[in-house]
Amino acid sequence: MRNIAAFFSLLMPGFGQIYNGQLFKGIIFVFLEHFDNIFGKINQAIHLDFNGFHQQALDITVYDFMLFYPGFYTYAVWDAWYYAKEGANKATTAIPFIIGGFLGEMGAIFAPKLAFPTVTVGLLMIIPMLIGIFLFRKQ
Repeated sequence: MRNIAAFFSLLMPGFGQIYNGQLFKGIIFVFLEHFDNIFGKINQAIHLDFNGFHQQALDITVYDFMLFYPGFYTYAVWDAWYYAKEGANKATTAIPFIIGGFLGEMGAIFAPKLAFPTVTVGLLMIIPMLIGIFLFRKQ
């Protein structure tokens, strides 16, 4: 159940919270995700980057909004994962998610120097989170 909530939040921040029955929090997270995504033009940048238009992806991105996204995204996934089941240690289970948020933030800051900016930033966030989900799966 815990991993399902995390994977729902990986797909769309807020969906994991809704899956956990935290409807109000989930709706707020979905709203914040859409707000940040639309104004930061994150989906447009991802689309351009995946299709080989790397410089255009960098040019279209509104960094004032986009720099908020990695921390928010990793927090939403951790929150869904943590609250899906009682018994996890709040301090230690957050570490891989904090690392993912930090790496995502650093990747976003240095995106103009990366060959595939959106792919790299996404992987910098998602890989530590998946490691955390795997390491703490029995808690």
